[in-house]
Amino acid sequence: MGTETAQQQPSMPEPQSEHKWLQKLVGEWTYQSEMAMEPGKPPEVMSGKETVRSFGDLWTIAEMAGGAAGGVGHRSILTLGYETQKGRFAGTFISEGVALMWVYDGSLDAAKKILTLDCDGPSMSGDGSTAKYQDILELVSDDERVFRSQTQDASGKWNEFMRMTYRRK
Repeated sequence: MGTETAQQQPSMPEPQSEHKWLQKLVGEWTYQSEMAMEPGKPPEVMSGKETVRSFGDLWTIAEMAGGAAGGVGHRSILTLGYETQKGRFAGTFISEGVALMWVYDGSLDAAKKILTLDCDGPSMSGDGSTAKYQDILELVSDDERVFRSQTQDASGKWNEFMRMTYRRK
């Protein structure tokens, strides 16, 4: 009979400063948003609430529920984490009624206030092409944050189409 060596169990990764930054999002929030649905038309105003919880020490899960002025409801889920091997933030976003999972790759600015999440998605032109998007999460304070969405046009210019202001309950 041969001797069996005990297999080493992988150790749990230690949370890095980026993981700890994400934990600042944990809590109950309310939000107000404006979204430009079509050029030249007034923005759609929405409000609602968001619950952000930890998933271990390395990930966060945000569940949002709200509605527009016309009474249309909206729910979404955002996951965010930091992949230490890649040295990059990662995440996903899904929204009910939209058959697309947005997959994020992001970085934190030097001041550790702004997380920029890059992704690809359908072009707003409606021609079936794709476009580059950025969702930008800015920590204004421990109790306020701003979330902006923008898309890049053919000339390379970024155009903001949504802004949400969150306040901690």
